[in-house]
Amino acid sequence: MIQEIDLQLFARGPGGQDKTEKATPKKRREARKKGQVFQSREITTTMVLLFTFISLRIFGANIYTQLKMFFGKAFTEYPQTEDLYMPGMLARIFIDGILVFFRAAGPVLAISLITGLVVSYAQVGFLFTTETLKPSLSRINPLSGMKRLFSLRSVIELLKAMLKVSIVGWTAYSYLNGKAQTIVSLMDMDILDTAAFIGITSVDLAIRICLALLVLGAFDFAYQWWEFEKGMMMTKQEVKEELKQTEGNPEVRARIRQKQRQLSMRRMMQEVPKADVVITNPTHFACALRYDEKIAPAPVLLAKGQDYIALRIKEIAEENNVEIVENKPLARTIYETVEIGQAIPPELYQAVAEVLAFVYSLKGRTMAG
Repeated sequence: MIQEIDLQLFARGPGGQDKTEKATPKKRREARKKGQVFQSREITTTMVLLFTFISLRIFGANIYTQLKMFFGKAFTEYPQTEDLYMPGMLARIFIDGILVFFRAAGPVLAISLITGLVVSYAQVGFLFTTETLKPSLSRINPLSGMKRLFSLRSVIELLKAMLKVSIVGWTAYSYLNGKAQTIVSLMDMDILDTAAFIGITSVDLAIRICLALLVLGAFDFAYQWWEFEKGMMMTKQEVKEELKQTEGNPEVRARIRQKQRQLSMRRMMQEVPKADVVITNPTHFACALRYDEKIAPAPVLLAKGQDYIALRIKEIAEENNVEIVENKPLARTIYETVEIGQAIPPELYQAVAEVLAFVYSLKGRTMAG
């Protein structure tokens, strides 16, 4: 069930803080569980009525035929039966009436039901909750009732009612005024023709009124959305408290840390192709260094890893033609003493300089060759 709630809430939250923050996904989920969802009932009602009258226009001839056959049978065939008042005959008449009703009105009822379900689902999705069935003192609280009576929502509802009356009146006047001559001549028409004219005219007028009310429904849709979003807003303190509760969950914290490690690993691996050299252990450690005097006065550690990560660093280095140099003590020292993004300490300048000189000489021979 969907709860119809008054979303004209206070502009300030607990502690007098302004509600300036948009609702978090957690708050939206909790509100949805309680049946507090955004929905324009004007759109739903108008669409159901519109398709109901359209289906009446389409199936009107079938309804007339079914009823004519049933009542013709009721006044001709049934009275000729001697056992008319026997239980079996009464049951047969009742069943015939039910079958005629469903053959005549079944398509119209089905279209109305499907339209209501489709329009509601398009706005809300599938939602079932028993929260709206629970008793609430606020529903019978006179003070709450007075607040709702003098709220912005009440003013909007009054304006909507006045607009509805105006739309219905103007549409009816405009349509019937064009048929004034035919209406005047109804007294000279056959009773069946008169009934057919009244039926068709009434349905056509109802369709036009529904189409006109759809314009009002569009404005109501926009207003309901604005009012719902306004009612769902939170104070900065509420957002902070919710964040504390969420991050306080050990499983959530673990997932956050795992995600952070994955992102950090991905960024680190993206830096490996920029390295000048990868110094290895050769199997347990791998450290990717880059030297650019415009960026830092000493070589900077772009990536480092142990075991599987070290193997992955070497694979990326090979794929991008980055030189790999084996130096067990230097690789281990860099891994244990230097953090990613930091320059190597002065005590390692000499050892790293020798490695870089070796790499540069290899590149020089390659280019010369």
